[in-house]
Amino acid sequence: MKKLVSIILVLALCSVTNLKAQKKAINKAIAQPQRIVLISTEYGDIKIKLYNETPLHRDNFIKLAKAGNFDQSIFHRVIKGFMIQGGGLENGTKDIGNPIPAEIRPQFFHKKGALAAARTGDEVNPKRNSSGSQFYIVQGKPFTEQQLSQMEQSMHKKFTDEQKKVYTTLGGAPHLDGAYTIFGEVIQGLDVIDKIASVPVKGGSMPVKEIKMKVKVLK
Repeated sequence: MKKLVSIILVLALCSVTNLKAQKKAINKAIAQPQRIVLISTEYGDIKIKLYNETPLHRDNFIKLAKAGNFDQSIFHRVIKGFMIQGGGLENGTKDIGNPIPAEIRPQFFHKKGALAAARTGDEVNPKRNSSGSQFYIVQGKPFTEQQLSQMEQSMHKKFTDEQKKVYTTLGGAPHLDGAYTIFGEVIQGLDVIDKIASVPVKGGSMPVKEIKMKVKVLK
């Protein structure tokens, strides 16, 4: 019995130590300068700030951008009133790099302009690891308070006052909250997202005409 208690205490101490280390790493990341990237398309430019609170996704995005990997990709999945997705090769069927551990932070939600990592479904990806390169930008739509209330019941969660205010005005995709890593937000170019989201598509979401992108790290 004493041996079992000792093992439990050791595991508990290891868990606390790991949590402290993770918190320290996140605090160190938050203190770093804000990183800004620019996504250029024929429909205009989208300027995005990357969150320091999601350092794995931030650094991976910057690495891919600096290497010019995104410049070979397109927005291959476009759904009006929902989101625009890109960052993969071969029409989005191939990722660049390896999956990234999830960095789902409760303070970030799927408001219009949110930048988030795409991923495979929970049935094959229970840890919700992110794609090595594919991302989406939320266009979304405004919701009524009644619709949000119904979502709260079906999702078994509560939206904050801030979330409710944003979702009923600016809009977004609240049903995705807590399931995907959000690692940045648009600070300029929301109108460009609307333009891309409105292009003709085939097969439900593939743009009829390729929408190529170039991504540059501004700072």
